[in-house]
Amino acid sequence: MRDVFIHPTANVAANAVIGVGTKVWINVQIREDAVVGENCILAKDVYVDAEVTIGNRCKVQNGVSVYSGVRLGDDVFVGPCVSFTNDRIPRAFNDTWEISETVVENGASIGANATIICGVTIGEFAMVAAGSVVTRDVPPYTLVMGNPARPVSCIDRMGHRIEGELQ
Repeated sequence: MRDVFIHPTANVAANAVIGVGTKVWINVQIREDAVVGENCILAKDVYVDAEVTIGNRCKVQNGVSVYSGVRLGDDVFVGPCVSFTNDRIPRAFNDTWEISETVVENGASIGANATIICGVTIGEFAMVAAGSVVTRDVPPYTLVMGNPARPVSCIDRMGHRIEGELQ
């Protein structure tokens, strides 16, 4: 893995793919068959589960677990302690366990301590406010907040509120 920084305390599976320019910091774990794009930052204590895909130029902040079934597009920001789930009916033992796919599309941002319930899509350049609980799809270019998260504004690519009808 040339041109990649991996902190000595990180645990990276031998068959994980990590793109050029990516930085993997303290106590990060990247599991088997995970793909992390180019020029990403995985901050302290990030966990990337098996078969997760993280696009290019993503920033995943401290304490985030990105579980199987989650796919992050390019230029995605995930704030500290965001929680992704991957099972709608969690049980310690379940013979019929199925992973539900969660997609975070290009340019989307998720604020600190938000919870993303599995099976949703967060649209391009959408923004999830800190502490929100996302239980349904978030349209592109929409700011959502609250528990459950509700649309409050249209936003531009930089996250600034703009006039317009909510989708």
